[in-house]
Amino acid sequence: MYIQYVGFSLAAFSRIYTFNVIGAQNETREFTVNVPSEMLRSAPLHIQDGPGICFERLKQELDRETIEARAEAHLRIGERDVREYLEKQYPRKYPTRDLASAKP
Repeated sequence: MYIQYVGFSLAAFSRIYTFNVIGAQNETREFTVNVPSEMLRSAPLHIQDGPGICFERLKQELDRETIEARAEAHLRIGERDVREYLEKQYPRKYPTRDLASAKP
């Protein structure tokens, strides 16, 4: 399976990212992922994260797909998706102690 980013379009209150998914026997399916504009304007998610978070959401949906239950063609990004994406892409960095120089 191959996921190809096609581009995005603007709607009144969102960005809609389009992807083509090429599967077995060169079957091509089109998917869209809708991201509300306010999610891309507020920190810590930025407009540059749009294609990446949409790709991750689509990939997650395709990984769950079965013959009986195909992935939906129109997906939407929610708060949970943002939280999971940020944890994966920008993990928190905790201060490390140098154990060799630590005093007992």
